[in-house]
Amino acid sequence: MEDVLKNITIEEASEDSMRSMKDFTSPDDLYQELLRSVAKYHPSDDLSMIERAYATAYKAHGDQKRKSGEPYIIHPLCVAIILAELEMDKETLAAGLLHDVVEDTVMTSEELRAQFGAEVELLVNGVTKLGQLSYDADKVEVQAENLRKMFLAMAKDIRVIIIKLADRLHNMRTLQYMPEKKRIEKARETMDIYAPIAQRLGISKIKVELDDLCLKYLEPEVYYDLVEKIALKKEQRETFVIGIVEDVRRHVEAAGIKANIYGRAKHFFSIYKKMVNQHKTLDQIYDLFAVRIIVDTVKDCYAALGVIHEMYKPIPGRFKDYIAMPKQNMYQSLHTTLIGPNGTPFEIQIRTAQMHRVAEYGIAAHWKYKEASDGKKTRSDREEEKLTWLRQILEWQQDESDNHEFLDLLKSDLDLFSESVYCFTPAGDVKNLPAGSTTIDFAYSIHSAVGNRMVGARVNGKLVPIDYIIQNGDRIEIITSPTSKGPSRDWLKIVKSTQARNKINQWFKQELKEENIERGRELVQAYCKSKGIYLPDLLKPEYIEGVLAKYGFRDWESILAAIGHGGLKEGQIVNKLLEGYLRDHKKEVTDEQIIEDTQKKTEKEQSRQVRTHSGIIVRGLDDVAVRFSKCCSPVPGDKIVGFVTRGRGVSIHRTDCVNIVNLQESERGRLIEAEWQEPDGSQKGQYVVEIRIFATNRTGLLVDISRIFTERKIDMSSVNSRTNKQGLATIVLEFQVSGKEELAYIVEKIRQVDSVIDIERRSG
Repeated sequence: MEDVLKNITIEEASEDSMRSMKDFTSPDDLYQELLRSVAKYHPSDDLSMIERAYATAYKAHGDQKRKSGEPYIIHPLCVAIILAELEMDKETLAAGLLHDVVEDTVMTSEELRAQFGAEVELLVNGVTKLGQLSYDADKVEVQAENLRKMFLAMAKDIRVIIIKLADRLHNMRTLQYMPEKKRIEKARETMDIYAPIAQRLGISKIKVELDDLCLKYLEPEVYYDLVEKIALKKEQRETFVIGIVEDVRRHVEAAGIKANIYGRAKHFFSIYKKMVNQHKTLDQIYDLFAVRIIVDTVKDCYAALGVIHEMYKPIPGRFKDYIAMPKQNMYQSLHTTLIGPNGTPFEIQIRTAQMHRVAEYGIAAHWKYKEASDGKKTRSDREEEKLTWLRQILEWQQDESDNHEFLDLLKSDLDLFSESVYCFTPAGDVKNLPAGSTTIDFAYSIHSAVGNRMVGARVNGKLVPIDYIIQNGDRIEIITSPTSKGPSRDWLKIVKSTQARNKINQWFKQELKEENIERGRELVQAYCKSKGIYLPDLLKPEYIEGVLAKYGFRDWESILAAIGHGGLKEGQIVNKLLEGYLRDHKKEVTDEQIIEDTQKKTEKEQSRQVRTHSGIIVRGLDDVAVRFSKCCSPVPGDKIVGFVTRGRGVSIHRTDCVNIVNLQESERGRLIEAEWQEPDGSQKGQYVVEIRIFATNRTGLLVDISRIFTERKIDMSSVNSRTNKQGLATIVLEFQVSGKEELAYIVEKIRQVDSVIDIERRSG
């Protein structure tokens, strides 16, 4: 019984996922910990490379300190320990110890290569380049370019990204020493980029902890509330799990199956996402833990499943066989949800020891070079196949020049929470596709030629429309015709998978190249004409070369074709050409001319700046009527923009208004600058605003919310409330405020009301 309790404690997500590296009194203690970790799995006793790497890093970093005040060498040591926990090879551990020496010390790449060889130098330089990437969630160009570089680094050697993940994990563990703004920025970057990549590589050991640390800094109130509430029932939960584990152990052993059985609590981020997605409170989520059964063989997995289903009643639709149909990140296991004693649901996961290793370490467990005791490495072609998805990404990222489209495709491929659907070919082969996929996605998963010639499909022997949504277990047969004219552009709106969308786009690029080139040429000419730009001045070889280098095309016609099929915007290309032209044609101006032009511009702006009784300054129009749009209801403090309407003056919108964000390109010329004028104290305006509150329904909820408005002496002009079958209440309130500060105060007060889950402000 004590052993069972020990296992549960070790596996408790609230402790395991949040544990920080043990505080050691000296770097030497950490180094000894590293050597002990390596000795547990490494077949060779020759650790001279690791010893030299530590000595070199220790000397190179010298007296450098981290933000916490501790010696800098502690960081690379902790990174190396994380890599050792993933059982990486000696070169990776050495690169982990040395990953900051080229960037942060006087040591050069040449010195690194001379001392440790080309392999370690490649890894260190790869990590260094990734560390120099800047992150800006609002700038698509920057984000797309950074991700392109990241995947190229991964393609050269997957160990580069594994070292970077270990580096990011230790930085996240010590994020409390950074300024608040930096903490939020790093946590957001980790959530958007590094956690999904860890998931895609199957390294749950790192992914789970990154998720929880991100939640801690991005949603601190939610995180600490979960910690507190889960801790309150920890003893009760452990007692329940101990009973389940002992019961399962008796039956499994009686069946002659050798197994290691223990309980494992789900980590905080997983619980949080379930609360958000299912609109539930913590009290309404019962499966906060799972029982895990580790056996020797696949046969034992299914035998243990049979024993479990005899003991407890399974919940229909909650059984998943990831052994027969693995996830794309190599994960394999049997999952079944059962009704336990007292009607409490719980999950059991059954897998072999090798499957468990892959689930924890992902691609690190299948590293293509494995060392023997003599230090030599062998390469497995089978393990190379594990990175097929990465090669696919590299192929379509070279073809996809539109950064917006590239990011959409990439996020779809890395989606943390995307479900899969499993179906079969007529020959019985399993196909794993994103949930919501159609028969078109299935056709392109077989081969691009099958998709391009598809004219219909049969599912389970019956003809279905091509936009049929595939269900688990469907047996699909694609009907093709040699006379087919190819895919329709409408298919791009139907398909779900990145692979299918990319192959359809490729077909249009190849088949309609001449038409696309001509259309692209017309779009560029029309754009230049509308902007008063003389195009022949820009079409010089030196300016075109700059465009080809930026977007990775071979010639000017390829650029025009990309514009023609919509992969590039003509404005992007013309502006890049113009940038080169203006660089070579800078105007020589005197100081007097600059002063004179500035004065004229200021006078012109002042003469064309209109103050309105609405408290808005509109630039560029005289004697114009101004009104606030009802779609987004802007208030002082919001960033705003004006839209010139037909016959009704200028309507003022928030810049994040859905109608403005989705405005057609042809309508954007009617946007005009607007801003709030400085208050003169003579009057205080009131502005209508609408918010939507999501909460778990309870008696007195509306009273508690109304009390906030009464205390501030604010009248609610409209209240609308409804509750769905799951008990989720949606309350829409309309009221007046003096500005964004007062609105923020009201929203914050409402968030503190018990049962409130989220608040949205109307944005269109």
